[in-house]
Amino acid sequence: MTDDIKDSSKELDTWVEQLKECKQLQENHVKFLCDRAKDILSKESNVQEVRCPVTVCGDVHGQFHDLMELFKIGGNAPDTNYLFMGDYVDRGYYSVETVTLLVALKVRYKDRITILRGNHESRQITQVYGFYDECLRKYGNANVWKYFTDLFD
Repeated sequence: MTDDIKDSSKELDTWVEQLKECKQLQENHVKFLCDRAKDILSKESNVQEVRCPVTVCGDVHGQFHDLMELFKIGGNAPDTNYLFMGDYVDRGYYSVETVTLLVALKVRYKDRITILRGNHESRQITQVYGFYDECLRKYGNANVWKYFTDLFD
């Protein structure tokens, strides 16, 4: 795949399916998703309207399998509206896969997935509680950590 990734729903669907298998994406794909998500979030209001009914989820903290159980119980996007209240990373073993899946779903279904920033999306907290180290371990550098923290600035 080239650096000139097309913004196609088919490509996004492929990435979402890969992420649902708890498989991390290539670094350039994560960058693409974070850049697209930043564009989407920058156009959203500080007070975000959410379609009802909505399933509200909070403090996933890298617990990927718990996130998958939430989708199993609540239904998959885009069939269900979701509001994620932040704290996607740190503490769990799969913070990279968890936050990447949520960002990919936001990019793919921007009107059905609402993501808010929690305190665990900040640089300082993620350096203390594990997300920074997980990014270093899984990607060999801090670029992915920077893409996500830039997204939530």
